[in-house]
Amino acid sequence: MTEFQEQLRLQHEKTMHEELEKLLQSSTGPEAQISKKDFEGFRSIFHRFLQRKGPSVEWSKIQRPPEDLILSYEKIKAQGRPEGITSSLNKLVVLKLNGGLGTSMGCKGPKSLISVSNDNTFLDLTVQQIEHLNKTFNADVPLVLMNSFNTDEDTKKILQKYTHHRVKIHTFNQSRYPRINKESLLPIASDLGMKGANADAWYPPGHGDIYASFHNSGLLDTLLAQGKEYVFVSNIDNLGATVDLSILHHLMSQPASRRCEFIMEVTNKTRSDVKGGTLIQYEDHLRLLEIAQVPKDHVDEFKSVTKFKIFNTNNLWISLPAIKRLQQENTLDLEIIVNPKSLDGGLNVIQLETAVGAAIKCFDNALGVNVPRSRFLPVKTSSDLLLVMSNLYSLEAGSLTMSKRREFPSTPHVKLGSSFTKPWRLTGRLTSPYTSPGTQVGRPNRVGSI
Repeated sequence: MTEFQEQLRLQHEKTMHEELEKLLQSSTGPEAQISKKDFEGFRSIFHRFLQRKGPSVEWSKIQRPPEDLILSYEKIKAQGRPEGITSSLNKLVVLKLNGGLGTSMGCKGPKSLISVSNDNTFLDLTVQQIEHLNKTFNADVPLVLMNSFNTDEDTKKILQKYTHHRVKIHTFNQSRYPRINKESLLPIASDLGMKGANADAWYPPGHGDIYASFHNSGLLDTLLAQGKEYVFVSNIDNLGATVDLSILHHLMSQPASRRCEFIMEVTNKTRSDVKGGTLIQYEDHLRLLEIAQVPKDHVDEFKSVTKFKIFNTNNLWISLPAIKRLQQENTLDLEIIVNPKSLDGGLNVIQLETAVGAAIKCFDNALGVNVPRSRFLPVKTSSDLLLVMSNLYSLEAGSLTMSKRREFPSTPHVKLGSSFTKPWRLTGRLTSPYTSPGTQVGRPNRVGSI
C-alpha cells in the first residue's frame, strides 16, 4: 500500500508539473515571468501537501509556553519612554496586509478603501498614523503594502493622493496560485488569464506568503540597505494595530547575542475568540497552533478559555535580516492550511495556504507579548463597522481611542440582523457607549441609517 501511495504521489507531481508548464506557455509577456516565480512556490507547497501523513502536531506533546516567553505588556511599558526613540523608529518598517476584498461587507474592490471613521478609509488612517510618528519624532518610517492581484490596481490608483504626505509608501504583490480540482488535484485554469472562464481559477495563498514575496520583490534588500532592521506586520483592517514604542524599544534594547527575531502580540481570549490560533510550547519551540491543526476529539479542549487563555492578534514584529537569512537557507517551514471551496458552478476546489504567524518556530529568541485588548480591533463585518463609527471611539492622528466614560474594559458585542450583513450604509452616531458586553442589536433604533 505504501508503495502504491508513493507511485500515486509521484504521478500527481508529474502531471501537476506538466499542467503548470502548459499554463506558462499560454503567455509570452511579463505575466509569464511573474507566474514562473509564483509557480516555484506553488510546486513547493503542493509537494509538501502530497507528503502529509497526518496531523502536524501530536496532542500529547503540546505544553503551555513558559512564563518567560510570554511577556506582560504592562512590564514592558513600565520601563518608560526611552531616549533615542527616533533612532529606533528609523530602523522600523510598517507593513500592512492589503490583499483582501470588501466582499464580506457587501463591497467590491480592496477592503482597505472602505470608509470607516469620519470619512477616513483603513488606508487613510494607516497613513495618518505613520505620518504623525514621522512628524512627531522627525523619523523616517516607511509604509509597505502587501497587495494581491485582487487589490493591486485599485490600491495604486489611490496612493497618488498621499504624494505630499510625510510617508514613503512601497508596494509589492503576494503570489498568485492556481486553485486545484479537489478530485483530480490539477489546476482548473486553462491559461494565465484572470477573466472569463478563469475568473475563479486563482487565489492569493494566505499571508504566510509574505516571506517569499517580500524577498522575491527585491524590496526586502532595498530596505536592509537603508538600515532597516524590523518590520511591524498587521492586518490593515485591525484598527488597534498601531506602532507601539514600548515594544519597539524592547526589541532594540536587547543584546546582539540575544536579539529577539520575532514577537507575536497575543491577548486574552474571550468566548468570541475561541477559534483563534494560540501560542504553545512544542518540542522546545514557541509555536502557533491553529484550530485546523487540532484533532477533532480535542477541538473543545482547544476552544477552552481556561486551558488556552491567549490568542494571536496577528500583530507581529519580525527581524528583516532574519527573514533574508531564512529565505536564503530555505528553512521556513510553515504548516499548510487546506482551504476547501465550492465555486458558483458547483465545482469543488482546494486552496493551499499558509499563515504568517506560523513562522514563529523558525526564528531565534521568539517571544509573545500579552497586550491589551485595545490592540485588537478588527473590522470584519458591518456590525464591527457600526461600533467603530459610533461615539464610543474618538479619532486622533489616525488612531481610535475608546471613550473613558465606557464602564467596561471590553468592547460591546454588536450583532446586526441579517438584513444588514451585505449592502450597508452607516451614518450618524451610536448614542451610548455604555452598552454591556454581549448585547445584541437586531435593528438599530434611531442610531443612524443603514
